Amino acid sequence: MKTTIYHQNQLYNIDLSKPLDISIPLVASKKNPNAWYIDEPKIEPVEDDGWIAKVSEGASINFNNIQFNPHAHGTHTECYGHISEEFYSVNKALKQFFFLAEVITVAPETFGKEDKVISKKQIEKALKGKTPEAIVIRTIPNTQEKRSKQYSHTNWPYLLEDAALFLREIGVEHLLIDLPSVDREKDEGELLAHRAFWNYPDNPRKNATITEFIFVKNDIKDGTYFLNLQMASFVNDASPSKPVLYEVLS
Repeated sequence: MKTTIYHQNQLYNIDLSKPLDISIPLVASKKNPNAWYIDEPKIEPVEDDGWIAKVSEGASINFNNIQFNPHAHGTHTECYGHISEEFYSVNKALKQFFFLAEVITVAPETFGKEDKVISKKQIEKALKGKTPEAIVIRTIPNTQEKRSKQYSHTNWPYLLEDAALFLREIGVEHLLIDLPSVDREKDEGELLAHRAFWNYPDNPRKNATITEFIFVKNDIKDGTYFLNLQMASFVNDASPSKPVLYEVLS
């Protein structure tokens, strides 16, 4: 199923039958990736006066409750409402879902005594002058462990403020990364990268989003793709999401 897209005065060919899913499925177990010091997600059948909503237990249907936190339990997309005093929903922020994106791979650099960071210089070099609507950042090493890693108290790599500011300045609207957060795990609430990317509080970019906890397989090459940023319609600062890439064909 191939299609041609006319975008920004250029024609692009993509194959819709070959999606590249870069989301991490939600699993109700300790195999689910996790951050922010909370328990694993739960998916459990409804119980009512001895009745269990599970076909294998005699019910006619499977009818589950799901308990999870979008920020802690896997791929999610968030808006500036994540850091604002006023409520703002990601369901309001994300009104378009198809974007020209650039996939880049970055090896976080040593910063200070303990930190690993992604700098403006690294991103600028990887983009090679391109100014995409969306950027997908894959960090290395890139192992399958990311799909189930327990990140709490690990001091994961993060974006420096100047890197997030650079992305905002070149017009990137949607930032995707394979880490639990673009900011340092324990930063005393500064959230410098979030604030810089969203230009908060000065003039918030209400349509800009950050997607965290993605996983970009090693066989997906760096380069230009179309991104379909799918998201559940949650009226919340963040929602579980399913970003899908489509390779641009020559």
